[in-house]
Amino acid sequence: MSLFSSGVTDGDKRIALRNGLNSGELQRWPGAFSPLAAKLIADIGFDGVYVSGAVLAADLGLPDIGLTTLSEVTARARSIARATDLPTLVDADTGFGEPMSAARTVAALEDAGLAGLHLEDQVNPKRCGHLDGKDVVPVDVMLKRLRAAVAAKRDPNFVICARTDARGIEGFDAAVERAKAYADAGADLIFTEALTDLSEFEKFRKAVDTPLLANMTEFGKSDLITADQLRDVGYNVVIYPVTTLRIAMGAVESGLREILSEGTQAGLLDGMQHRSRLYELLRYAEYNDFDSELFNFTLADGA
Repeated sequence: MSLFSSGVTDGDKRIALRNGLNSGELQRWPGAFSPLAAKLIADIGFDGVYVSGAVLAADLGLPDIGLTTLSEVTARARSIARATDLPTLVDADTGFGEPMSAARTVAALEDAGLAGLHLEDQVNPKRCGHLDGKDVVPVDVMLKRLRAAVAAKRDPNFVICARTDARGIEGFDAAVERAKAYADAGADLIFTEALTDLSEFEKFRKAVDTPLLANMTEFGKSDLITADQLRDVGYNVVIYPVTTLRIAMGAVESGLREILSEGTQAGLLDGMQHRSRLYELLRYAEYNDFDSELFNFTLADGA
C-alpha cells in the first residue's frame, strides 16, 4: 500500500456502495464535517461516509437555505471522499439549477471521487428538511431533474439517490407515490425526509421496492430509531448527518466557556483527543518514515 494511495479506486468505492445496498445489511453512514472526521468514521468501522449540505453550510457560517455553490460543495466533498477507502455520499441539494445544472453536478461530483449523491424535490432555495415552511416542486419538475442526473452519469455504478420532502407537505401517500415515480426515473436509492416514527418507516418500506435511506438527525421530526430496528424493517442505509458536528460544537462551546471562566484548559484534558491518537489517525509515523528515507543523507567533505 502506498503512503498516498491504498489502491482503492473511485470505481471500487462505487461498487462497494452498490454491493452494500444489495447486501441485505443496513449500511451505517455518519456525517463527516471534515476529512479528519471521515478518517475517524472509517477507523471505527462504519460502512460509509455522508456529507451533509447543512453541515457544509454551517461550517461556512451559513444557514442551510441553498446559499452554498456547486464549487464549494465539490471542493469539500472531494477532500472528504479522498480521506478514506469508504464510499462517500454527498447532499447535492436541488442540483444547483434545473435540469442542466443537475447534470453538471453529477459530472463534477463523479470527478471529485464521490460514490453517489442525492437530489431533493424542494423548491429552490431549499430549506432544512426538518423545518416548516418548505415547499416541493411538481413531480414532473423533479423527474426532469432526476433524468438529467441519471443521463449525465459516466460510471454506471455512481448512485443517484432521490430525496422527497413531500411527507410534511403533501402527506405520507403522496411521498410514496413520488418515491415510486423517482425510482421509475432511474433513482437507485430513495431518501424520504421527516417520516415520524418506526411505524411510518415500516409502512414506507412495505410500499416501495427500491432501496431506502433513513435519516436519523437529532432534534427533528423523526424519532431516533435504532440501527437494529431499521434493519429489522428492511432499510438499506441510515445516515447520521449532523451528529459529529453537533458533538464537536457542543464540546467546543463548553470548553471555550471553561477557558474563559477558569483561565486554563487544564480541566478539559481528559475529554480531549490525545496527540498520540491524532497522530495515529494521520499516520504521522509513516509519513515521517517516508520523509526520512527520502532525505536521509550526509554531505560529502568539501561540499
